[in-house]
Amino acid sequence: MEVTLTGSSQTLTIKYVIRAKFEIEGVVEKPDVIGAVFGQTEGLFGPELDLRELQKSGRIGRIEIELHSKNDRTTGSITIPTSLDRVSTALLAASIESINRVGPCAAKVTLEKIEDVREARRKVIIDRAKEILHQWTIEAMPSVDEVFKEVAETLKVAKVIKYGPEELSAGPEVDSAKDIIIVEGRADIINLMRCGMNNVIALEGAKVPETIKKLCKEKEATAFLDGDRGGDLILKELLQVTNIKYVARAPRGKEVEELNCKEIFEALEAKVSVEELFKPKKEKRKLEFPKEIVNIAKELNGTLEAVLLNEKLEPIERLPVNQLAEKLQQTSGVDTVIFDGIITQRIVDIASEKNIKSIVASRVSEAVKPPLNVQLVTFSELPED
Repeated sequence: MEVTLTGSSQTLTIKYVIRAKFEIEGVVEKPDVIGAVFGQTEGLFGPELDLRELQKSGRIGRIEIELHSKNDRTTGSITIPTSLDRVSTALLAASIESINRVGPCAAKVTLEKIEDVREARRKVIIDRAKEILHQWTIEAMPSVDEVFKEVAETLKVAKVIKYGPEELSAGPEVDSAKDIIIVEGRADIINLMRCGMNNVIALEGAKVPETIKKLCKEKEATAFLDGDRGGDLILKELLQVTNIKYVARAPRGKEVEELNCKEIFEALEAKVSVEELFKPKKEKRKLEFPKEIVNIAKELNGTLEAVLLNEKLEPIERLPVNQLAEKLQQTSGVDTVIFDGIITQRIVDIASEKNIKSIVASRVSEAVKPPLNVQLVTFSELPED
């Protein structure tokens, strides 16, 4: 059955439970195993699958560890409840299996199974659905007249009206709506109303009518125009004589009147504010960096590995990314860290404590607070040559 865990700040509806077992060459305690689980999976797939971030956002529950030590060996199990989707849960399970050390000891983690806790609930729902269907079937069916009336109501579409002194084609909700959609012609109006949008009004010509100018001052207006040269010219005119707020366009080469409802909703969802339309695009910064760093970054791209450099930019050690945080805590004399992964807050905190000057990686997590004493650089910011 589906289980809901309620904590002090998050409520987690469990979909799956990851169950894994481990064997460790040595005697360790629960905090050692927990540290390895968090430390060696960190940065593998970005903040979206970072265990700490997932726990903060309530996507995974409390990680349970059971262990027994005997004859200088420790065995036990790891249990992780999750509300993630199937793909993310599978990636998380594979990440747990990649753990190869706990503290100073070699370790092997094996996935036992992923339980779908919703199966029992599905069975209850299916059994109940059978009962409902049976009861429904034996109850009196509605009369033919009632069925026709219901279908007719569903298919009823509002009529196009004439609006303003220019008698522009419009939907019946232009006056009552807080925002309006401006289109090019009557056919566009009919198509949008077919999809349930009645706050629409048409320009019906290249010259912008006074009624449209007035409405743009009173309401939040979105211009929804054809994806052709004509649409470009009308947009230019609208921008000169009205204060429309947003712009949406049909796909290039298509007209609004020929779009289906899905395409209409997608185009309106992708609308852009007029401010954004004219905002100059920021160029990506390219930083000056020593050749040694640029070359190592190129070499590491796609390897999921890290290289530690000293003050002279000489490599000290090369290691897998999932061991990086643990290694940085144990190592001194590191000046620069280069790795194929995501810079997380934990990595930044350790680097700050260890007086590491620069971290160069694939990406920086959005959750990272800019540090005062550590330079964070992404591969895309390095010079290409």
